[in-house]
Amino acid sequence: QVQLVESGGGSVQPGESLRLSCAVSGVSLDYYTVGWFRQDPGKEHEGIACINTADDSTFYSDFVKGRFTISLDRSANTVYLQMNRLMADDTTNYYCAAATGLAACRWDFMDYWGKGTLVTVSS
Repeated sequence: QVQLVESGGGSVQPGESLRLSCAVSGVSLDYYTVGWFRQDPGKEHEGIACINTADDSTFYSDFVKGRFTISLDRSANTVYLQMNRLMADDTTNYYCAAATGLAACRWDFMDYWGKGTLVTVSS
């Protein structure tokens, strides 16, 4: 059974950093697309960062490019999202999801989903 468990969310002030973790169990991340998605109230999930575990190629949305970094620890079977220079607009729920093989960074293309972690950025 494949499980994705997010952690690392919390409350920070603008300009600070957080690192989200997505621990994956039940599969070895040899050839998957793993991504981080945000969901604002009343809106669909939006892909903000994805990584192809076969070649470490990455995708970032324009909103997070240059501030967030997605990375993979193969030994831990965990994908991280380093979030720097956080802004109030980054406040939302963040979800980890994975797709078998190469996939676009879209929620509806994923095969497995985590339950999310909340990030709040406020002064």
